[in-house]
Amino acid sequence: MTEQTDLYLDHAATSWPKPENVHRAVETYSRQIGAAYGRGGYRRAEETSRLVDQARHSLARLLGVSQPKRLAFTYSCTDSLNFVIHGLLRAGDHIVATTLEHNSVLRPLAQLHDLNALTYTLVEPNEEGQITAAAIEAAITDRTRLVCVTHASNVTGTLQDVSSIGTLCQQQDIFFLVDAAQSAGHVPMALSSMPVDFVAIPGHKGLLGPLGTGLLYLREGMEQHLLPYRLGGTGTQSEDLLPPNEMPARYEAGNLNVPGIVGLGAAAEHLLSVGVENVEKHLIELTQVAIQKLSEIPEVTIVSPLVSSAKNVGVISLVADGFEPDILSSILDESFGIQTRSGLHCAPKAHESLGTLTKGGTLRISFGESTTVSDIDRLCSSLKAICN
Repeated sequence: MTEQTDLYLDHAATSWPKPENVHRAVETYSRQIGAAYGRGGYRRAEETSRLVDQARHSLARLLGVSQPKRLAFTYSCTDSLNFVIHGLLRAGDHIVATTLEHNSVLRPLAQLHDLNALTYTLVEPNEEGQITAAAIEAAITDRTRLVCVTHASNVTGTLQDVSSIGTLCQQQDIFFLVDAAQSAGHVPMALSSMPVDFVAIPGHKGLLGPLGTGLLYLREGMEQHLLPYRLGGTGTQSEDLLPPNEMPARYEAGNLNVPGIVGLGAAAEHLLSVGVENVEKHLIELTQVAIQKLSEIPEVTIVSPLVSSAKNVGVISLVADGFEPDILSSILDESFGIQTRSGLHCAPKAHESLGTLTKGGTLRISFGESTTVSDIDRLCSSLKAICN
């Protein structure tokens, strides 16, 4: 067998490879600047502040945020989700979420419920994998304070109509949190004009930045309702024992991951030049090809409810007759150099809905900006070889 280069198909976990300008930005900062953000008035500290502010402005342009200060830097999408769940909810509140949520939502809710602090309801998707506004409305009670919906499932890739759900939440005067872990950077966004209150975003997936980076978007005025759950130094108003009220410092306690943020800012510039709409078109085309070619393998069953590739962010779950997902993933890696993700993908309720919870989950393939049609051909030919 001719040795082949590794094929990475796990972009839903983290994107790879990163754009070259991301590596350059991180290295330049680390080698030539290295100062902390907001912690000094000397030249290198001021240069650090300039780079962080520049990154924030680039990301605001990319995500359609009219005021860059509405974006707070966090350490991950998980961090951003926990900010809202722990900072917004009060004893006795009721929350509506979905069975498609990641453990970054399910575990905080379960823990708070275990502490008798709140109750929650998980809404099931319909046969097309969609969470409808009607289903959300049916779950709302007079104590519902927050609705939380993942924009796109990390198991099925199904993209949700968060605008209709957000409009419902506005009508009901309920806060709305969107988990954009799989959609940011893969579908165009204009957050300032969307009916959303909070959006949690990872920096290292579709936004192509380094690991250890995240963003929390807050609609104007939401800082009045959201208590910061991570407290410490912000470099400003140090004489006050309470955190600052101003955005974004209110949610940026502790030293920021400046190397990661600088790299994320460079990734945003890359995506602004490429155009997220072009990334979206690329992913739709790849998903169409993958559906067609995978459907031609009799032993392979696509688990994702792929009604339309236009409603998918380039994430497909599948199973193969005679192979547990982790075994299939290991064979693809060891014998064919193809990296995929197997298991429950930290979304057990989604697998429960799909009927794969007790079967070892699924094999997940996920595409990125660098994925090509020939990559899908290689995956499918490898699957055929394994199944035969």
